[in-house]
Amino acid sequence: MGVQTAVELALHPDRLLPAEPHVRDIARRLYDAVRDAPLISPHGHVDPHLLLDNQPFPDPATLFVTPDHYVTRLLHADGVDLADLGVGQGPLSPDAARRVWRLLCEHWPVFRGTPVRYWLEAELAEIFGVTERPSAATADAIYDQVSARLRDDAYRPRALYARFRLAVLVTTSDPCDDLAAHAALAADPTWHGRVIPAFRPDAYLEPAQPGWPDAVARLGVAAGVDTGDYPGYLQALAERRRYFIAHGARSTDHSHPDARTDPLGPAEAARIYRAALAGAATPDEAVAFRRHMLTEMARMSCDDGLVMTLHPGVRRNHHLPTFERYGPDTGHDIPIRIEFTDALRPLLNRYGTYPGFHLVVFTVDETVWSRELAPLAGFYPSLYVGSPWWFLDAPAAQRRFREAVSETAGFTRTSGFVDDTRAFCSIPARHDLSRRVDAGVLARLVADYRLSEDEAAQTAVDLVSTQPTRVFKL
Repeated sequence: MGVQTAVELALHPDRLLPAEPHVRDIARRLYDAVRDAPLISPHGHVDPHLLLDNQPFPDPATLFVTPDHYVTRLLHADGVDLADLGVGQGPLSPDAARRVWRLLCEHWPVFRGTPVRYWLEAELAEIFGVTERPSAATADAIYDQVSARLRDDAYRPRALYARFRLAVLVTTSDPCDDLAAHAALAADPTWHGRVIPAFRPDAYLEPAQPGWPDAVARLGVAAGVDTGDYPGYLQALAERRRYFIAHGARSTDHSHPDARTDPLGPAEAARIYRAALAGAATPDEAVAFRRHMLTEMARMSCDDGLVMTLHPGVRRNHHLPTFERYGPDTGHDIPIRIEFTDALRPLLNRYGTYPGFHLVVFTVDETVWSRELAPLAGFYPSLYVGSPWWFLDAPAAQRRFREAVSETAGFTRTSGFVDDTRAFCSIPARHDLSRRVDAGVLARLVADYRLSEDEAAQTAVDLVSTQPTRVFKL
C-alpha cells in the first residue's frame, strides 16, 4: 500500500452543531436563520489602509501567517523561530514567503483542536477553494493555488469586503492618528463600505510607560492644546475624542493589567500628573493615576456618548527577549487573574445608571463570567458582558460563556460577537464559528423546553444583528 500524500480538506456542514440528532435538527434551522446575515465587526485591528489602497495581498504567507500572532505563537511553541516566519522583517521575498508557508503546512498538526485550525480551514476551503489538507506534501500546491487566486481582482480587499457581507468594520487607532485613511475612504465615491475608528488611549493613561511625557506632548500637539498641566491633558483627550467622533467613531478601547477605577481628587491627580511629566512619579502613583483615568474616561463617555470597552487582565510582552527583538503583538501576551466586582464599583457608583452610558467588559479569565460579570450586567443598565475573545474565542469556551452568563443576565446583556483580529480573511470564519455555537446553545434550550423555537430563532438573529448594533451604538 502506497504512502498517502494528500488528504481531502472537507468542511462538514454540521461542524460544531450538537451531536444529538434531534437537537442538531433544531440547530440547523437556527443556524440557517443567521448563516448569511451581514457581519458586524465592532472591535478589531484591521489596518484601514488595506481597504483604502486595495492592493492585492502579496502572498499566502503574508496573508495567513506572518502578521497573525494566533498562528505564529503555536508554531513558535513547536520550535519554529519567529524570524523564520518573517515576523518583524517587512515584505517577504517570493522564496522567503514560500518557506514560511511550508513551515505552516509542515507543522499543521499543532493546530488540531484549536479555533485557529477551524479559521484556517474555513479560509482555505471557502474563500480560496482549497480541497487538500495542508501538509509537507501539499504545501507547494496549496501555495500556488492561493497565489493564483490572489492575482485575481476578485481577491483584492474591497472585493472580499463585499463578499464577506461586512456591514461595518471598526478599527482601533492611536489618539494622535490623523485618521486620514478613514477620511479618504469616507470621501471615496467608489467605496460603499463602512470602516470607522475606535479611540485607543492606553499609552496616554499609563505614566509608568517609557516615553510617556513625550507621548503626552504629542497628544497636545494633535489636539492643539497645552498639556503642560492636568486640565490641559484632560482637554486634549476630550478634543481628540471629538475628532474621532467627527470621523465616525462610536467607541473607546481600553486594556490595562487590572480593572480598578479608584478616583483621585483633582488636586492629587494634578500633583501626580506633574510628577509624572518630570519623571518623578512613583510606581504606585503611576498605577493610581491610570486607575483614576479609567473613571475619567467613563465620565467623558457620559459626556460625548462613546461606548467604553474594557478588556483588562493581560500581562503584555511576557517574554522580554522576544519583545525587544520583534516588538509587541507577537504572541506572548498572557492572561492573568482579574477581579471586577470591587474594581469597577467606583466607576459604576458614579456612572453605572447614567442614561446612555455603555460599558462593555471583556475578560480572558472565564472564572468571573458567572461570579462577577453576569451579576453586574444583570443590575447595571450601562454594563454589558463582552463576548469571548482571544484565548476564549473557541467553541467550548463560547458554550461555557453562554451557560455562565445567560442564566443570570440573559442574552440581551451581552455584546454580540467581536472578531478582534488583524487577519482580514479570518473575519467570516470567526463569525461563522460563533453563529454555529450559539445555534447549538439555543437549540438545546428548545430541546429542553425552556424556549420556543421561534424565540430561539429571534434570539439568534438578535445576537448577530440587534445586539452589536445597539450595544456599540452603530
